[in-house]
Amino acid sequence: MMTESTRPARTPRAYAAFVGIGLLAGVLSGLFGVGGGTVIMPMLVLLLAFDQRLAAGTSLAAIVPTASVGVISYALHGSVAWIPAAILAAGAVVGAQIGTRLLPRISQTALRWCFVGFLVVVIVTLFVVIPSRSAVFELGLLNGVLLALVGVGTGILAGLIGVGGGVIVVPVLMLAFGTSDLEAKGTSLLMMIPTAISGTIGNLRNKNVDLVAAGIIGVSACTTTALGAWLATLIDPLLGNVLFAAYLVVIAVQMALKAIRGRRR
Repeated sequence: MMTESTRPARTPRAYAAFVGIGLLAGVLSGLFGVGGGTVIMPMLVLLLAFDQRLAAGTSLAAIVPTASVGVISYALHGSVAWIPAAILAAGAVVGAQIGTRLLPRISQTALRWCFVGFLVVVIVTLFVVIPSRSAVFELGLLNGVLLALVGVGTGILAGLIGVGGGVIVVPVLMLAFGTSDLEAKGTSLLMMIPTAISGTIGNLRNKNVDLVAAGIIGVSACTTTALGAWLATLIDPLLGNVLFAAYLVVIAVQMALKAIRGRRR
Protein backbone atom coordinates (compact mmCIF):
# COMPACT_ATOMS: atom_id res chain seq x y z
CA MET A 1 0.00 0.00 0.00
CA MET A 2 1.20 3.51 -0.80
CA THR A 3 2.26 5.65 2.14
CA GLU A 4 0.74 9.07 2.72
CA SER A 5 2.72 11.86 1.10
CA THR A 6 4.25 14.41 3.46
CA ARG A 7 2.25 17.65 3.70
CA PRO A 8 4.23 20.89 3.84
CA ALA A 9 3.79 23.00 6.98
CA ARG A 10 0.77 25.33 7.12
CA THR A 11 2.11 28.87 7.21
CA PRO A 12 0.61 32.23 6.19
CA ARG A 13 2.94 32.13 3.16
CA ALA A 14 1.54 28.73 2.15
CA TYR A 15 -2.08 29.92 2.37
CA ALA A 16 -1.24 33.06 0.38
CA ALA A 17 0.47 30.89 -2.24
CA PHE A 18 -2.61 28.65 -2.50
CA VAL A 19 -4.78 31.69 -3.20
CA GLY A 20 -2.34 33.16 -5.74
CA ILE A 21 -1.96 29.84 -7.57
CA GLY A 22 -5.74 29.49 -7.71
CA LEU A 23 -6.32 32.99 -9.08
CA LEU A 24 -3.78 32.44 -11.89
CA ALA A 25 -5.02 28.93 -12.68
CA GLY A 26 -8.60 30.19 -12.87
CA VAL A 27 -7.83 32.87 -15.45
CA LEU A 28 -5.85 30.46 -17.63
CA SER A 29 -8.48 27.76 -17.29
CA GLY A 30 -11.25 30.07 -18.47
CA LEU A 31 -9.16 31.70 -21.18
CA PHE A 32 -7.73 28.55 -22.76
CA GLY A 33 -10.19 25.81 -21.76
CA VAL A 34 -7.58 23.90 -19.76
CA GLY A 35 -7.95 22.55 -16.25
CA GLY A 36 -5.14 24.61 -14.78
CA GLY A 37 -3.11 21.56 -13.72
CA THR A 38 -0.19 22.68 -15.84
CA VAL A 39 -0.04 25.74 -13.57
CA ILE A 40 -1.08 24.26 -10.22
CA MET A 41 1.16 21.21 -10.10
CA PRO A 42 4.53 22.83 -10.96
CA MET A 43 3.84 25.82 -8.70
CA LEU A 44 3.01 23.58 -5.74
CA VAL A 45 6.30 21.76 -6.31
CA LEU A 46 8.43 24.86 -6.86
CA LEU A 47 6.89 27.27 -4.34
CA LEU A 48 5.78 24.96 -1.54
CA ALA A 49 7.99 21.87 -1.90
CA PHE A 50 5.09 19.47 -2.48
CA ASP A 51 6.28 16.09 -3.70
CA GLN A 52 5.26 15.28 -7.28
CA ARG A 53 2.59 12.73 -6.41
CA LEU A 54 0.86 14.92 -3.82
CA ALA A 55 1.02 17.96 -6.15
CA ALA A 56 -0.57 15.98 -8.98
CA GLY A 57 -3.40 14.69 -6.78
CA THR A 58 -4.06 18.10 -5.23
CA SER A 59 -4.06 19.74 -8.66
CA LEU A 60 -6.55 17.21 -10.02
CA ALA A 61 -8.94 17.80 -7.11
CA ALA A 62 -8.74 21.59 -7.54
CA ILE A 63 -9.64 21.22 -11.22
CA VAL A 64 -13.16 19.93 -10.41
CA PRO A 65 -14.66 23.24 -9.15
CA THR A 66 -12.53 25.29 -11.55
CA ALA A 67 -13.71 23.41 -14.64
CA SER A 68 -17.32 23.46 -13.37
CA VAL A 69 -17.38 27.25 -13.22
CA GLY A 70 -15.70 27.41 -16.62
CA VAL A 71 -18.35 25.15 -18.17
CA ILE A 72 -21.15 27.33 -16.79
CA SER A 73 -19.46 30.43 -18.20
CA TYR A 74 -19.09 28.92 -21.68
CA ALA A 75 -22.56 27.36 -21.57
CA LEU A 76 -24.08 30.81 -21.04
CA HIS A 77 -22.61 31.71 -24.45
CA GLY A 78 -23.85 28.45 -26.01
CA SER A 79 -20.27 27.26 -26.40
CA VAL A 80 -20.42 23.72 -24.99
CA ALA A 81 -20.95 20.57 -27.09
CA TRP A 82 -22.50 18.34 -24.42
CA ILE A 83 -22.65 14.94 -26.13
CA PRO A 84 -19.14 15.18 -27.68
CA ALA A 85 -17.83 16.12 -24.23
CA ALA A 86 -19.45 13.01 -22.74
CA ILE A 87 -17.88 10.83 -25.45
CA LEU A 88 -14.46 12.38 -24.82
CA ALA A 89 -14.82 11.93 -21.06
CA ALA A 90 -15.80 8.26 -21.39
CA GLY A 91 -12.80 7.63 -23.63
CA ALA A 92 -10.48 9.55 -21.29
CA VAL A 93 -11.56 7.54 -18.21
CA VAL A 94 -10.81 4.28 -20.08
CA GLY A 95 -7.56 5.65 -21.47
CA ALA A 96 -6.34 6.80 -18.06
CA GLN A 97 -6.63 3.22 -16.77
CA ILE A 98 -4.66 1.97 -19.78
CA GLY A 99 -2.02 4.66 -19.27
CA THR A 100 -1.43 3.81 -15.62
CA ARG A 101 -1.02 0.13 -16.51
CA LEU A 102 1.46 0.96 -19.29
CA LEU A 103 3.42 3.34 -17.08
CA PRO A 104 6.05 0.84 -15.84
CA ARG A 105 6.70 -0.50 -19.35
CA ILE A 106 7.27 2.64 -21.41
CA SER A 107 10.16 5.09 -21.39
CA GLN A 108 9.00 8.37 -19.82
CA THR A 109 11.78 10.27 -21.59
CA ALA A 110 10.74 9.02 -25.04
CA LEU A 111 7.09 9.80 -24.30
CA ARG A 112 7.89 13.33 -23.21
CA TRP A 113 9.90 14.02 -26.36
CA CYS A 114 7.07 12.64 -28.50
CA PHE A 115 4.63 14.94 -26.72
CA VAL A 116 6.96 17.91 -27.24
CA GLY A 117 6.98 17.03 -30.96
CA PHE A 118 3.16 16.93 -30.96
CA LEU A 119 3.02 20.37 -29.31
CA VAL A 120 5.44 21.82 -31.86
CA VAL A 121 3.20 20.62 -34.71
CA VAL A 122 0.14 22.09 -32.97
CA ILE A 123 1.87 25.42 -32.31
CA VAL A 124 2.83 25.77 -35.98
CA THR A 125 -0.67 24.76 -37.15
CA LEU A 126 -2.31 27.34 -34.85
CA PHE A 127 -0.73 30.06 -37.00
CA VAL A 128 -2.11 28.49 -40.19
CA VAL A 129 -5.62 27.33 -39.28
CA ILE A 130 -7.81 30.02 -37.71
CA PRO A 131 -11.08 28.67 -36.26
CA SER A 132 -14.38 30.25 -37.20
CA ARG A 133 -16.47 31.59 -34.33
CA SER A 134 -19.64 30.52 -36.17
CA ALA A 135 -18.52 26.88 -36.59
CA VAL A 136 -20.71 24.31 -34.80
CA PHE A 137 -19.75 20.73 -33.99
CA GLU A 138 -22.00 18.36 -35.93
CA LEU A 139 -21.89 14.90 -34.40
CA GLY A 140 -22.01 11.89 -36.71
CA LEU A 141 -21.01 8.23 -36.53
CA LEU A 142 -17.52 8.71 -37.93
CA ASN A 143 -16.50 11.76 -35.91
CA GLY A 144 -18.17 10.19 -32.85
CA VAL A 145 -15.82 7.22 -33.14
CA LEU A 146 -12.89 9.56 -33.71
CA LEU A 147 -13.88 11.56 -30.62
CA ALA A 148 -13.86 8.40 -28.52
CA LEU A 149 -10.38 7.57 -29.84
CA VAL A 150 -9.18 11.10 -29.02
CA GLY A 151 -10.59 10.66 -25.51
CA VAL A 152 -8.80 7.34 -25.06
CA GLY A 153 -5.53 8.82 -26.34
CA THR A 154 -5.90 11.81 -24.03
CA GLY A 155 -6.54 9.56 -21.07
CA ILE A 156 -3.54 7.37 -21.88
CA LEU A 157 -1.25 10.41 -22.00
CA ALA A 158 -2.75 11.71 -18.77
CA GLY A 159 -2.02 8.39 -17.11
CA LEU A 160 1.49 8.16 -18.52
CA ILE A 161 2.88 11.68 -18.19
CA GLY A 162 0.27 13.64 -16.24
CA VAL A 163 -0.73 15.93 -19.12
CA GLY A 164 -4.10 17.61 -18.69
CA GLY A 165 -6.79 16.92 -21.27
CA GLY A 166 -7.30 20.51 -22.37
CA VAL A 167 -3.80 20.83 -23.78
CA ILE A 168 -4.67 18.02 -26.20
CA VAL A 169 -8.43 18.28 -26.67
CA VAL A 170 -8.71 22.03 -27.41
CA PRO A 171 -6.31 22.08 -30.39
CA VAL A 172 -7.58 18.74 -31.72
CA LEU A 173 -11.20 19.94 -31.69
CA MET A 174 -10.24 23.17 -33.44
CA LEU A 175 -7.75 21.80 -35.97
CA ALA A 176 -9.07 18.31 -36.71
CA PHE A 177 -12.82 18.71 -36.15
CA GLY A 178 -13.25 22.33 -37.27
CA THR A 179 -14.87 23.39 -33.99
CA SER A 180 -14.93 27.07 -33.02
CA ASP A 181 -12.33 28.11 -30.48
CA LEU A 182 -14.96 28.90 -27.83
CA GLU A 183 -16.84 25.62 -28.26
CA ALA A 184 -13.55 23.69 -28.15
CA LYS A 185 -12.67 25.32 -24.81
CA GLY A 186 -16.11 24.86 -23.25
CA THR A 187 -16.28 21.22 -24.37
CA SER A 188 -12.78 20.56 -23.07
CA LEU A 189 -13.65 21.90 -19.61
CA LEU A 190 -16.80 19.75 -19.43
CA MET A 191 -14.82 16.65 -20.43
CA MET A 192 -12.39 17.23 -17.56
CA ILE A 193 -14.95 17.14 -14.74
CA PRO A 194 -15.79 13.39 -14.67
CA THR A 195 -12.17 12.54 -15.48
CA ALA A 196 -10.89 14.67 -12.58
CA ILE A 197 -13.51 13.27 -10.18
CA SER A 198 -12.55 9.69 -11.11
CA GLY A 199 -8.86 10.42 -10.62
CA THR A 200 -9.46 12.24 -7.34
CA ILE A 201 -11.38 9.29 -5.87
CA GLY A 202 -8.37 7.08 -6.55
CA ASN A 203 -5.97 9.65 -5.13
CA LEU A 204 -8.05 9.99 -1.96
CA ARG A 205 -7.82 6.24 -1.40
CA ASN A 206 -4.03 6.50 -1.65
CA LYS A 207 -3.94 9.68 0.49
CA ASN A 208 -2.33 11.66 -2.34
CA VAL A 209 -4.56 14.75 -2.05
CA ASP A 210 -4.13 17.75 0.22
CA LEU A 211 -7.82 18.61 0.53
CA VAL A 212 -7.20 21.93 2.31
CA ALA A 213 -4.84 23.11 -0.44
CA ALA A 214 -7.14 21.79 -3.18
CA GLY A 215 -10.13 23.54 -1.61
CA ILE A 216 -8.40 26.92 -1.29
CA ILE A 217 -6.93 26.71 -4.79
CA GLY A 218 -10.22 25.55 -6.30
CA VAL A 219 -12.33 28.23 -4.61
CA SER A 220 -9.79 30.93 -5.53
CA ALA A 221 -9.74 29.72 -9.13
CA CYS A 222 -13.54 29.87 -9.29
CA THR A 223 -13.39 33.63 -8.71
CA THR A 224 -11.33 34.23 -11.86
CA THR A 225 -12.39 31.40 -14.22
CA ALA A 226 -15.43 33.34 -15.43
CA LEU A 227 -13.17 36.34 -16.07
CA GLY A 228 -10.91 34.19 -18.26
CA ALA A 229 -13.90 32.79 -20.17
CA TRP A 230 -15.26 36.32 -20.68
CA LEU A 231 -11.89 37.49 -22.02
CA ALA A 232 -11.88 34.55 -24.44
CA THR A 233 -15.14 35.83 -25.98
CA LEU A 234 -13.63 39.31 -26.49
CA ILE A 235 -10.37 38.16 -28.08
CA ASP A 236 -10.19 37.73 -31.85
CA PRO A 237 -9.74 34.04 -32.83
CA LEU A 238 -6.32 34.78 -34.40
CA LEU A 239 -5.08 36.49 -31.23
CA GLY A 240 -6.60 33.63 -29.23
CA ASN A 241 -4.54 31.17 -31.29
CA VAL A 242 -1.37 33.21 -30.72
CA LEU A 243 -1.93 33.33 -26.95
CA PHE A 244 -2.75 29.62 -26.83
CA ALA A 245 0.40 28.88 -28.85
CA ALA A 246 2.45 30.87 -26.32
CA TYR A 247 0.86 28.85 -23.50
CA LEU A 248 1.73 25.60 -25.31
CA VAL A 249 5.34 26.78 -25.71
CA VAL A 250 5.57 27.05 -21.92
CA ILE A 251 4.16 23.50 -21.56
CA ALA A 252 6.56 22.17 -24.22
CA VAL A 253 9.55 23.73 -22.45
CA GLN A 254 8.44 22.22 -19.13
CA MET A 255 8.09 18.78 -20.74
CA ALA A 256 11.46 19.06 -22.53
CA LEU A 257 13.20 19.96 -19.26
CA LYS A 258 11.62 16.92 -17.58
CA ALA A 259 12.78 14.74 -20.47
CA ILE A 260 16.35 16.08 -20.20
CA ARG A 261 16.42 15.50 -16.44
CA GLY A 262 15.02 11.99 -16.91
CA ARG A 263 17.69 11.12 -19.46
CA ARG A 264 20.45 12.32 -17.12
CA ARG A 265 19.14 10.05 -14.37
